[in-house]
Amino acid sequence: MEPTALIENFEKLLATGKDGAPLRFGLGNAYLATGQADRAVEHLQQAVRFDPAYSAAWKLLGKALTEAGQLPRAAEAYQQGIEVARRKGDVQAQKEMSVFLKRLSKARENPS
Repeated sequence: MEPTALIENFEKLLATGKDGAPLRFGLGNAYLATGQADRAVEHLQQAVRFDPAYSAAWKLLGKALTEAGQLPRAAEAYQQGIEVARRKGDVQAQKEMSVFLKRLSKARENPS
């Protein structure tokens, strides 16, 4: 399904009062796919408020914050996500976020 159609469907669900981490994750992912990083950040922050142990949401939040140019906040999201993934035993997510955090640190040290 097209990201804009997904956004429309997810927003309708949200308007009916249905809410939760998976819905907010889906909305954040769809907004990110359409280049709307700031909107994605809003929904992904809500996703991790609903479920602080949602490592995939932390990873996507870090990506959205990076794309929104909020690098210090992106680093914080990745750090929190790494800790969540470590506690859950989600090794793959932990490794991915560690790589993203290292890239982010290098980018912040050497802005082009």
